[in-house]
Amino acid sequence: MPKQATRLALFDLDHTLLPLDSDYQWADFLARTGRAGDPDVARARNDELMAQYNRGDLTADQAAEFMLGLLAAHPPYELAHWHEQFMQEVVRPALTQPALDLVNQHLLAGDLCAIVTATNSFVTAPIARAFGIEHLIATDPQYLLGRYTGKIKGTPSFKEGKVIRVDAWLKSLGLAIGEFEQSYFYSDSINDLPLLEVVTHPIVTNPSPSLRDVAVERQWPILDIFGKPLDQKS
Repeated sequence: MPKQATRLALFDLDHTLLPLDSDYQWADFLARTGRAGDPDVARARNDELMAQYNRGDLTADQAAEFMLGLLAAHPPYELAHWHEQFMQEVVRPALTQPALDLVNQHLLAGDLCAIVTATNSFVTAPIARAFGIEHLIATDPQYLLGRYTGKIKGTPSFKEGKVIRVDAWLKSLGLAIGEFEQSYFYSDSINDLPLLEVVTHPIVTNPSPSLRDVAVERQWPILDIFGKPLDQKS
């Protein structure tokens, strides 16, 4: 990281930089292509988890049981091939110029940038690369003996866990969030309130109704760069 960087820019991914939820869409992609067991059962569980997330009562363990279980059910070489299809069919068509411009604005300014997402790193690492962002803080799936285990490795990047993971990442670089003259976090979700409260510049982006209410009350900037999202959002 360039030592002269005086600003930190953190981005949530789903419904913030993307008009979709990559975790939800990946599970849906596997279900509709017959790679997640009974398609109707898988889609119903996927919808149920999304509803819980939107209500703010989803736990990391509940999400991992299903989402990381999908990784554990298949060998990595098959998952990698399917993810290439997923990027081509679902993610790349959803990349929008306003989102790319927002990221590039910070990259070109020399800011230290990272995506901070609750979605697992297998799904999101190629997406981060598509945005040109080097650093990714995501929920890490455990990997042993050449297979994903279906369990979480370390602290999930979710709710208060995002603050813990960002602090640990910055510490690994010899930095702390308070050392930056300006720190930004862009997010759509009320689940990200803990990290929004830590930065100097919280910017709610395509916010859910509950987060929009908080932003209005606290006079935080609101940035709308998408129209209607491509999947469920409350």
